[in-house]
Amino acid sequence: MISAPVVGPVAVEAMGLTKTFGTTVALADVSLVIPRGIVFGLLGPNGAGKSTTVRILATLIRPDEGTARVNGIDVLDDPGGVRQCIGLTGQYAAVDEYLTGRENLIMFGRLAGLRTPAARARADELLELFDLTDAANRISKGYSGGMRRRLDLAASLTARPPVLFLDEPTTGLDPRSRLTMWGVIQDLVSDGTTVLLTTQYLEEADRLAQRIAVIDHGLVIAEGTPAELKARVGGEALEVAVVDPADLARVREIVAAVASEEVFVEAEGRRVRAAAADGARSLAQVAEEIARAGIATEDLGLHRPTLDEVFLALTGHPAESPTGDDEGQAS
Repeated sequence: MISAPVVGPVAVEAMGLTKTFGTTVALADVSLVIPRGIVFGLLGPNGAGKSTTVRILATLIRPDEGTARVNGIDVLDDPGGVRQCIGLTGQYAAVDEYLTGRENLIMFGRLAGLRTPAARARADELLELFDLTDAANRISKGYSGGMRRRLDLAASLTARPPVLFLDEPTTGLDPRSRLTMWGVIQDLVSDGTTVLLTTQYLEEADRLAQRIAVIDHGLVIAEGTPAELKARVGGEALEVAVVDPADLARVREIVAAVASEEVFVEAEGRRVRAAAADGARSLAQVAEEIARAGIATEDLGLHRPTLDEVFLALTGHPAESPTGDDEGQAS
């Protein structure tokens, strides 16, 4: 479902995509409209249908039903034209581990149709962009996981594609390498590239994506900006953590006076939580009452919904911890 009409040029448009593998339904009537020049996050657990969607859009597999256009080109009528305007980075690095970083990028440049001098020049640009210059002449088999992922992303950009598909590009990376990749992706979008990002990392989608579609069991179950999706869970919530568990009952009474919905008490965490219609004013009132009662607190503030809570509310289960496992055919 699309929460609001897309205004402006469209980079990717998919309508009614359906795909089955044997008796497994990988996609069931998936529709997406992705504006140009943004990061569009496709969020879901393993097996949800994320990779299958990317593979169809990248012309690697054909849908059983439905249509799709990338950069205005039909993926079924002109797959070669689509491939000329996209870059693709999958869940695992596709570089040749027996070539150096520079040799890999020159090879990809030549495959993209660049003459050798242009391919070499482009390779040097990308090595610098991805902070791989010092390792340019090393065999890529000896690269760290983060370096291989950066090299893989660099390879997908040799032809400067206007549309980039990133299928879980940071799976298995350490936190520092993940932050580096995030910075690269943000820079690409600032330069006008459209990015379709599939991920299981809720923080990643929240940080990078201007729009997000949540997919589960082959269905798009929600779509919107991160703020719109969080609003579906509810507005701001007031949270109070007390020092003495004996104060929980009194704090519950104080919070209940300003709460717009049910008040929840977490005895183990010594917390009281409730939705507040007027967050700032409610917080001030609760803080004043707690101070008047002489109750010591460890934490007192407003809490905004996270994408974890959105995912739980939409799917009925928490997001899985990414394992790096491929979604396989029935993804």
